[in-house]
Amino acid sequence: MDEVGRGPLAGPVIAAAVILNATKPIIGLRDSKKLSSSRRVELSRLIYAQAVAVAIGRAEVNEIDDINILQASLLAMARAVEQLTQKPDKVLVDGNRCPKLTIPVEAIIKGDDKIPQISAASIIAKVFRDAEMCRWDGIYPGYGFARHKGYGTAAHIAALKKLGACPIHRHSFAPVRKYLNHELMS
Repeated sequence: MDEVGRGPLAGPVIAAAVILNATKPIIGLRDSKKLSSSRRVELSRLIYAQAVAVAIGRAEVNEIDDINILQASLLAMARAVEQLTQKPDKVLVDGNRCPKLTIPVEAIIKGDDKIPQISAASIIAKVFRDAEMCRWDGIYPGYGFARHKGYGTAAHIAALKKLGACPIHRHSFAPVRKYLNHELMS
């Protein structure tokens, strides 16, 4: 299992849980951040086609603002495991924190580049979230979500300053809080 979207200023945090098929290895799995966008999409198709089970879990912006990004990430991970059609004997998680589950769970630092199952989850979560942020770009034009996926780039901060925060911005994040009362700025 892995998650994406802890650092952005906008959008949900997405977690994926993947059970790979041991008889159908997928060549090229690694940390999603080390792959091109087109390679991630290509691998995600293979993962969906060949894995035993793939599931997505998410925590929405309001949940992130209510319980904090770490707790929201753990919640998204737990939701991903709950959605699996086949329950694993053990869950391997990228990082150093584990969600509370009813099955054994182990955190593995840099697991997304060491463990194929975690790499696969990293890819699935990243492709899913990137596609969602592209859809939000059409709903909230002017922020550039399709380009920066909600991360705090200079262009995103400039859009926040100009437009104020939109409904998918994380109000609990300091750079967003600064521009919540857009109408007060001139």
